[in-house]
Amino acid sequence: MKNTQQFKNSKCYFILIRKIPIFMRITIILLFITILQAGAITTSLYSQSASISLNMKNATIEEVLNAIEQETEFYFLYNSKLINVDRKVNLHVESKSIDSVLEQLFATTDVIYKVEDRQIILSKNEFVINERLQNNKSIQGVIVDEKGESVIGASIMEKGTNNGTISDIDGKFTLNVSDNAVLLVSYIGYLTQTINTANQTTFNIILHEDMQAIDEVVVVGYGVMKKKLVTGATTQIKGGEITKKNTSTVLDALKGQTPGVSIQRLSAQPGDGFKVSIRGLGTTGNSSPLFIVDGVTVPDIDNLNPSDIETIDVLKDASSAAIYGARASNGVVLIGTKKGVIGKPTVTYDGYFGIQNIAKKLNYLNAQDYLMLMSEFYTNNDAPIPDYASMISGYDDIVSGKWNGSNWLHETTNKNAPIHSHSINVSGGTEQSIYSLGLSLYSQEGIVGKPATPTFDRYTFQVNTETTLLKNSNFDILKIGENLNYNNRSRRVSVSPNSANQNSFASIMSGVPVIQVYNPDPTSPGLYPAYFPYDKYGGPTGIAPTAPNPLAYLEYARSGNRSRANSLNGNVYLSFQPIKNLIFRSSFGINHYSESYRQYVPKYFLTATTTSSYYINSIDRTTQTMSTGLTWMFENTLSYSLDVKKNHFDFLLGTSAEKSGIGENISGSNGNSLFNDFDYAYLVNNKTIDPSMTTLTGSPLTPGRLLSFFGRVSYDYNQTYMATVVLRADGSSNFAKGSQWGYFPSVSVGWSIINEDFMEFARKWINQFKLRASWGQNGNQSISPFQYLSTISFSDANFYNYSDKSKYTSGGYPNIIANKDVTWETSEQVDIGFDSYLLDSKLGVTFDWYKKTTRDWLIRAPILASDGTGAPYVNGGNVQNKGYEIALSWRDNIKGFSYSITPNVTFQKNKVTKINNPEGIIHGPNGTLHADQTEAYRAQVGYPIGYFWGLKSNGLFQNQSEIDNYKNAEGAVIQPNAKPGDMRFVDQNGDGVIDQEDNVNLGDPNPNCIFGISLDLSYKGFDFNAIANGMAGNQIMWNYFNNNNHGVYNWMDIALNRWHGEGTSNSYPRINTGSTQDVRMSDRFVANADYIRLTNLTLGYDFCQLWKKMPLKQLRFYVSVQNLFTITSYKGFNPEVGNSGPNSGNWAGGVDTSPYPLARTVMFGITIKH
Repeated sequence: MKNTQQFKNSKCYFILIRKIPIFMRITIILLFITILQAGAITTSLYSQSASISLNMKNATIEEVLNAIEQETEFYFLYNSKLINVDRKVNLHVESKSIDSVLEQLFATTDVIYKVEDRQIILSKNEFVINERLQNNKSIQGVIVDEKGESVIGASIMEKGTNNGTISDIDGKFTLNVSDNAVLLVSYIGYLTQTINTANQTTFNIILHEDMQAIDEVVVVGYGVMKKKLVTGATTQIKGGEITKKNTSTVLDALKGQTPGVSIQRLSAQPGDGFKVSIRGLGTTGNSSPLFIVDGVTVPDIDNLNPSDIETIDVLKDASSAAIYGARASNGVVLIGTKKGVIGKPTVTYDGYFGIQNIAKKLNYLNAQDYLMLMSEFYTNNDAPIPDYASMISGYDDIVSGKWNGSNWLHETTNKNAPIHSHSINVSGGTEQSIYSLGLSLYSQEGIVGKPATPTFDRYTFQVNTETTLLKNSNFDILKIGENLNYNNRSRRVSVSPNSANQNSFASIMSGVPVIQVYNPDPTSPGLYPAYFPYDKYGGPTGIAPTAPNPLAYLEYARSGNRSRANSLNGNVYLSFQPIKNLIFRSSFGINHYSESYRQYVPKYFLTATTTSSYYINSIDRTTQTMSTGLTWMFENTLSYSLDVKKNHFDFLLGTSAEKSGIGENISGSNGNSLFNDFDYAYLVNNKTIDPSMTTLTGSPLTPGRLLSFFGRVSYDYNQTYMATVVLRADGSSNFAKGSQWGYFPSVSVGWSIINEDFMEFARKWINQFKLRASWGQNGNQSISPFQYLSTISFSDANFYNYSDKSKYTSGGYPNIIANKDVTWETSEQVDIGFDSYLLDSKLGVTFDWYKKTTRDWLIRAPILASDGTGAPYVNGGNVQNKGYEIALSWRDNIKGFSYSITPNVTFQKNKVTKINNPEGIIHGPNGTLHADQTEAYRAQVGYPIGYFWGLKSNGLFQNQSEIDNYKNAEGAVIQPNAKPGDMRFVDQNGDGVIDQEDNVNLGDPNPNCIFGISLDLSYKGFDFNAIANGMAGNQIMWNYFNNNNHGVYNWMDIALNRWHGEGTSNSYPRINTGSTQDVRMSDRFVANADYIRLTNLTLGYDFCQLWKKMPLKQLRFYVSVQNLFTITSYKGFNPEVGNSGPNSGNWAGGVDTSPYPLARTVMFGITIKH
């Protein structure tokens, strides 16, 4: 048996390979081989075949070299301190090779050259000849960065002399030096290394990033800016930091890495999305930040390939985000995908294979304990205990202990669920053109849901190119380029995150344990003749007549579905620079998607009763839906940079036009398919047209238009005093004339105080210290359009015309009350902070205090049912988020051992400060946890948005005497209908009645603290990374108690702690149903959600450090574990809850509706770079 199981497990590896389409496998292999060969072939061919024709008079050497670069694909590397490029020459050549041209150009000089492919390295002949005579030894070495990648063009100088050279395309160098020479090795953006050459001739030099990042640039919206001159609150994450976490999505990799940003999974089912908020929740509407990929607005970044990312910049305060005014009230996330670089092609492959299992399992009652609690349930409700033997197949085995019942979580678990990913990136270019190509495949199976196991497959393709059409010796004049990102997704969903839904994970994991998994007699339906599929699965029981066999339900109702989606976003652009630093840029971008869905559900009868429609499908059904949509945007900007002595100015003017909602959707459903199979689930195979089962509908997408004008002026004096002013005007079609335009200004200032003379004493230990302050406003237009009109709906408006009842007529009705005054939601924010680097830039400290106020909050107005129509959106109040962020970093290198630790923490408070209605409340919906529950959360002035609202308890009644003595000041018994073991609720107003007037604040779903920490170590080819993140100060609403569905669902084992006699419990009430404690929202359903999770642990080794002559830049093998452990007091599956219940939209959060469980993943991977 053991050997058979091992064989089954080993097969999954081969199955995974076969799952990759054959064209994809062949393409990947051929592409990889071709690129590897191309590098070697072109190295020898291009320099021999390229011909050059030049006729230049009285030109400098630099001008000649620039002319060669323009005419050919060659580019030059040289040290201007060693090579005199200002010397003027006359040069006339016709169709000459590069060797002939260079020989003629440097014939009478001491300059020598070396041609490597398209790279030409210039050096001085005197350091090759004279040093051999004068110096005592020759040294050689290779220069790499902390990732092991070659550093091209690094300067290597002998200290105190003019003797030096630069590293070649492989980072290698040779130099003749004196016996005890000291080398100075430097490169832009890296710390200068001082190397003692005594008693050594071969060197492996690792350059370390200059954490002060003097010239590092960050994306600020429609441009870039030196990090040290930025006056807003921004955070940048490099693509390498994203890739090394080996996550399936970009947002998973950002968790805990960006202070002030909350990222929570809505569910861990493959392909599910995230809830993202920046600096707190400010609205009950759309609270998601604005996502922009390569300049194109996209709805989310869930399906981007992490390996394609170059940088991610998060704009958190109003001043940095104001340039995007209309939709930037929730912050902006700018994603730049990988761009090409000058040099021969670089090919990178990154792939991993992993296995997934449930990170945390919950225990449910076995059959014996389940029947024990069921007996208590009947007794507590004064009902006789039924004859279980006549109702349950296999009851005798339960009594004898031979059978402990069915564990449905175990039965539906897809153990060692596979996950794999493969990414190839090719980049390179010349002075004329650069390119980057990316291709990826990602596949994942779910960890629960068997036999209808959820699946998710994604293919992506990314291409970015930029070509210089016209340039002079100083700058590029005309450039064109494009950025394109395409992805194709296929998915099967079998489980929904909704505890009130029969498709939910809760319904599956808490299945009745006295139902047999498989029918011991597949020829008989057992106790209930109507049951089907009795030929395979065990049937229902009389003790829970409406409860199905979860495996049967999954196979019959949930296995036959598949969704497919394609999306393409990108832009083409032109950049024109007629004079230096004056740049006009025009970009046209699109975001296009198409989606389809098919479902086939056969006939089934999974219950023991015909009185309920749940788990019964009397006729097979086929469903098909399709939709397609397009958004286009046209943007033009004009920028100019100007230096006047120590004053530097950057000017930007721009316009943007966007049109969305171009497209349509169609859906249909019908019964009686010709084929009993999902493979043929197309409506063409359903020939019967019957109004009772045939539906067909189609509609256009809702259109939207946005027109914008914006400008920005940035100024700095001697890189010490800085200021930026932004103004954006947006006109939206979502609002009526007179309210369409919104104006969003911002101003920010900065002071690099360390540059002041009075700070000279501190410069030995403070490398950089910049104070920042900003104020600004951003907008939010995210409501359904045409709220200013009383729109007409034709849905469910059919009526019979007069006395003729044989046919009906379609009608229409106003579905909302018009509100012509509705306008922009505005977010106003103040930010004060500083950026600093200390102790030779080893220690970095960033601090921000912020106060963000959302004004004219867009909400749906409360409305009476007697009004006969729907409520419009109104500008209904204000929400305030206030807090501070601290980000620390420590990076150091000790004799080749590099390490860094980067913790960050955010403390914040959320409060509603104004609601424009008489009671100052926005009510939450009913039915948050189950159908009979009334309002459980709300927004109210003076409280956090979405706080939990219900009854507070004070233990349990232990006996009748305690019930009788629980009275108010007037002597009235407060809970006269209670029984021993029931919850004692606090009578907050003292009126002697427990009702909604006694409801209080039970908890806050908004975390008070968000934190994360990352640890990186590297030494001689080894690398280690650990990342943890967490939240604190928030609560979760949950319900795993089976409190209102006794018999239909099982209990968690915590139910064994219930009250079952005086003194047995003061926390868990007796088993009962229908009472206040089971229906009414109370603190019984609220739990603390503090947690810290080790999200990633990776150990790798680069074998190129072991075999130096390997023809690869990197050959790294690694092993990684994700979600290794979580420290929390929460008793549910996962304290990271991004949901807010089945009927509530997405504005409160913190409602655990039994989402798909989190997976612990162990993966093995390889990274190859050539």
